[in-house]
Amino acid sequence: MPGLREVQYYLAGLWLLIRLDPRGFRYLDMSERGVNRSFWAIAWCLPPMGISWLWWRQVFLRSMPPEADVGFAFYVRLGFVELANWFVPLVFAGLLLLAFRMGERFAPVVVSVNWLGVPLSYINGLLLAMVVFLPGSVGLVSLLLLAFMLAQVFVLARILRMICQGHVLMVGAMTLVLLVPSMILSEYLQHFLGIYPT
Repeated sequence: MPGLREVQYYLAGLWLLIRLDPRGFRYLDMSERGVNRSFWAIAWCLPPMGISWLWWRQVFLRSMPPEADVGFAFYVRLGFVELANWFVPLVFAGLLLLAFRMGERFAPVVVSVNWLGVPLSYINGLLLAMVVFLPGSVGLVSLLLLAFMLAQVFVLARILRMICQGHVLMVGAMTLVLLVPSMILSEYLQHFLGIYPT
């Protein structure tokens, strides 16, 4: 598992790419080994995922009778939803790149998106922690979550602009492919697995 310094190194590269500085690519390992190691980002995201699961548990139990509770299976299902949201958009992105004969850019997309998920997960976890532990902050957090979503789109589009070398239509399509399916998939799987608040 990559250590903190290695992760910081990758994040420094992403920051350069967000600033449209091509030197950022030097900080990211685009080899097959680098692509495989980038999935360790999931492990780095486990703490904020845990916070989001606690928040979802609160939301879910509010829709249930007062004596209701959730067991271990509830968290297993949430974990399945998280993994699906991590992998399915990458599969769609790969298919899109293959369709436009840009398959060589799949590795940079995977590495960048995976490591970008780390800071985004921690920011999201921090906002949800405010809801869990400070119930009176719901209104403020809702506005912050909206701003966070817009920032996420902006940041992802900037990185994809560097990877796709300015192909505007491809940048737009890739941004949609990496964000929209996870939103649709989350709701579908939550309903299917019985963990969506009624």
